[in-house]
Amino acid sequence: MARSNYDDEIIVSWIELHRDARYLSEYLHAKGNWKGIIAVTRGGLIPAALVARELDIRLVDTICVTSYAKGAAGDADQVRSEVKLLKGVEGDGDGYLLIDDLVDSGRTAQMVRQLLPKAHFATLYAKPAGRPIVDTCVKEFKQNKWIFFPWDIEYKFALPIKDGGRTAAGPG
Repeated sequence: MARSNYDDEIIVSWIELHRDARYLSEYLHAKGNWKGIIAVTRGGLIPAALVARELDIRLVDTICVTSYAKGAAGDADQVRSEVKLLKGVEGDGDGYLLIDDLVDSGRTAQMVRQLLPKAHFATLYAKPAGRPIVDTCVKEFKQNKWIFFPWDIEYKFALPIKDGGRTAAGPG
């Protein structure tokens, strides 16, 4: 499914992401001591680093999974593809946090959950289709929303409309 099939877009700022990661960390800290963190690449890398800092966890590993492919040449859309495990981790996840940025359709989450059934699976954000697979999330979004993370976008200066600037949609 291409991004253009979504009804709306949400942009998550660095400040919002950091705040949500701290909130998640506070919740996870109250749940006990953790042996380490397993980040789901690539989206879970930054949230995992933030949680690791907040909980003073030094043991951080990755489970590397891909479930999207690039769209047509020159197109920013991503297309869902077969979920592929590129790198796993040993064990069943007992005592570990499994961290990702978002659970969307749940396809990737199902794979990592099967590989690490005893890990505490935490995401910053969740959509309804994937929410039952994770143990903890900070915010839930509707299924039809495309989420842009800070690493997905670039900020640029925008000319004021009076000086020739335009809205994203343009006039009319």
